[in-house]
Formats: sequence, structure tokens, C-alpha cells
Amino acid sequence: MDITIYASFLPHDDPDASLAFYRDTLGFEVRGDVGNGKMRWITVGPAGQPSTSIVLEPPAPPGHGITDDERRTITEMMAKGTYGFILLATKDVDATFEKVRASGADVVQEPTDQPYGVRDCAIRDPAGNVVRIQESR
Repeated sequence: MDITIYASFLPHDDPDASLAFYRDTLGFEVRGDVGNGKMRWITVGPAGQPSTSIVLEPPAPPGHGITDDERRTITEMMAKGTYGFILLATKDVDATFEKVRASGADVVQEPTDQPYGVRDCAIRDPAGNVVRIQESR
């Protein structure tokens, strides 16, 4: 089989803030931006990797069979940083972390050597999604 990861999805509750974070802070390319208001689907991805994207989407959009209680639960989980998660990699996690911290991002964990053999850090995007960045070796 020849299978690749094409897109991953993360929720947003403020499309403009999420767009600014992924585009301006992380340096991702904007590949698509459809919809309006909070009902926007924004596709971003790392420069030089056109076949891998993240779709920033409204959480639990209407018409998907989600109850109001479920929607409230999703909103609460997003606020706690327990709903969405993504793992990125970089050649220099310390330099990347300093750039991200300088942007005012919400720091969860400074660069740390983990007992399982990686050096990584963690931040949250404007929607509360945890973004872990590990050093590629």
C-alpha cells in the first residue's frame, strides 16, 4: 500500500486568531480559506510540504448530528486543551520555541529532554489545542 497523511483536522473558535497563529507564528502557508464568520475552514501547511495540511475547522458545526450538550462538552474540552492535539517536528526545538514564545503563545512546557528519548516543548494555539513540537533527530 502507498498511503500518506493528507490532512489532519483541528477545531478553532476564532478563525482569525487561529489563522494568524498558524500563518504568522508557525510560518505555515495558507492553502484555503472558505466559509465566513466562525463557520470557516482554513487549510494551512508547512512550506515545502504541499501534500500535508492541517484543516482548521469550526468545532461541531451544525448539521453533524451533535447535540447542544455535546457541543458544550467540546467547547469545555477545547478550553482545557483536551480536545485537539498535534505533534510537529523541527530541527532546532529551542530556537523554534523562542520564536513561538516571543509571539505571545500560551506556553505549556518549555523544551525538555523526555525520558523516552526526544526533546520537545508544548504550546497551545488560540483555540486551546495542544501543539507539541519535537526536535527531529
